[in-house]
Amino acid sequence: MSQQAQTETTSLYESEPKIYPRMARGRYARLRVLAMVVLLGLYYLLPWITIGGEPIVHFDLPARRFHVFGLTLVPQDLFLLSWLLILAALTLFLFTTLGGRLWCGYACPQTVWTESFLWIERWIEGERHQRIKLDQAPWGPNKILRKGGKHLAWIVFAAITGITFVAYFVPMKELIADIARFEMGGWALFWSAFYGFATWGNAGFMREQVCKYMCPYARFQSAMFDKDTLIIAYDEKRGEPRKRLAKREGNVAGDCIDCSLCVQVCPTGIDIRDGLQYECIACAACVDACNSIMDHVGKPRGLIRYTSERHDAEGRFHILRPRMIGYFVVWLVIGAALVTALVMRSPVELDVMRDRNNLYRELPGGIIENVFVLRLTNKREAPRSFALQATRPDGSVLDLHPERVTLEGSETRPLTVGARMPADAADRPFDITFTATATDDPGISTRQTGRFIPGALP
Repeated sequence: MSQQAQTETTSLYESEPKIYPRMARGRYARLRVLAMVVLLGLYYLLPWITIGGEPIVHFDLPARRFHVFGLTLVPQDLFLLSWLLILAALTLFLFTTLGGRLWCGYACPQTVWTESFLWIERWIEGERHQRIKLDQAPWGPNKILRKGGKHLAWIVFAAITGITFVAYFVPMKELIADIARFEMGGWALFWSAFYGFATWGNAGFMREQVCKYMCPYARFQSAMFDKDTLIIAYDEKRGEPRKRLAKREGNVAGDCIDCSLCVQVCPTGIDIRDGLQYECIACAACVDACNSIMDHVGKPRGLIRYTSERHDAEGRFHILRPRMIGYFVVWLVIGAALVTALVMRSPVELDVMRDRNNLYRELPGGIIENVFVLRLTNKREAPRSFALQATRPDGSVLDLHPERVTLEGSETRPLTVGARMPADAADRPFDITFTATATDDPGISTRQTGRFIPGALP
């Protein structure tokens, strides 16, 4: 047999070993639990909160209205959403430059729901060693009961998550009533099942694979890091050489006792002692684990800690630096612009379009009429009446038909109006200004300009 034939073939794909994270206890673990409870609490409770009978957060897609904390946004407010997304991106850049991957470790939905699913898994299957033993055991009544109970609890939790997601688009009371009557709509059922299945799959099975292979943030985070960015690092000078407690007599050893607890608690399964890695989500579980071991063996805490490259080299942090100042200034400007736009946002919107079928038409009595389509939007939740007016550049008022319109709350209506004037009042086209003013509050007004054609040009 040839040497090539005897060579063992190697698979191009190797399945990732399953990670069994051990529960970490300590200051940062408590912070993660607090963040998880707050974020999940907001997610699950907001659809139940109403103001004046209306949900506090409701994305009404059929009506194209977005109700957020008493503020109603319409498609014309899309620029506000753009500013908000830019502000969110800058916030991520700013805090990443300052604090590293704090978002990943404490607030990312993948992290939050994975931690929740791990709680359920520990509650039913036990701690790390018990879960490993259970997976290695042959199938039997105990394994079937525990595995089945875990997945049942996961599915119920995921189903509640999916229904809650849909409740941001369909009021929760209506949704629950439809579910109770088995009359849930097709789209609501689809998105509840889809979002629930995604939660079950991502948090129950894929877990760290999402962070390591699917999330783009892990790939470009290094572009936002500098020597002063907060990272989690192992103090190699203090910890090396590693020696277990049983082998320390008569040998020079560092503070690391090679217990591997930092690896066991890591949700992505890395060894932080190998240096900073893109898989690290900065959850600080390894910091809590290492600190507990240092307390146990009577060594100072901080063998694994939050630090920065500059702090390790020079013993100090630099918070104010050009990149930070630049991000903060841009963030402040866009944030101020967004707040200003929200404060100055008009509760009425007016768009003017000409009727392109004819430029003008002649009416009896020497009157010229131009037809316009006024698209008027009432952004308030209550009905409101508006007085319409059209004025020339010299301030004179044109006859307008109709002159008044009433819109329901959050209604957008295209309104065909005719602007009229004597044929001999002008001999060339000119701009006219349409104004819509709330009859109950003259301070609420908006205006747009249209082009008036006074008849056949000479």
